[in-house]
Amino acid sequence: MRKKVLATVMALGISMGVGLIAAQARPSKRFDAATKTCRLLTFKNLEDGYHLFENSCKSCHHRGNAQGAEFLYSESTTMKGWTRVFATRYPECAKDGVWNKLSQDQLLKINDYLYAYAWDASDPHCFV
Repeated sequence: MRKKVLATVMALGISMGVGLIAAQARPSKRFDAATKTCRLLTFKNLEDGYHLFENSCKSCHHRGNAQGAEFLYSESTTMKGWTRVFATRYPECAKDGVWNKLSQDQLLKINDYLYAYAWDASDPHCFV
């Protein structure tokens, strides 16, 4: 029994350690090319960005949408790719005025979220 408890405690400790390492691998800040500022990726900003992305962007960018919008999720592109999307505003939805319904702060929070959870965000060797 004692060995079983010790093995369980060891497994939990290792799992928690791996979880902490993974959590620390995500970026904690990013340079915003559009505003030329450094943004701290706080939990609140990322949470707000997630909700804004789900309620604004995913209303069109979901599978089987009628608008013909590309299906998107945070890992659809890299951190550098998301930075380029928001700095240049090249997607059709930005060009046709849909992005104008969102404030600059809301767009920054969406970009923060997408950047933090991008395809390469959990690999500390990919930061640019």
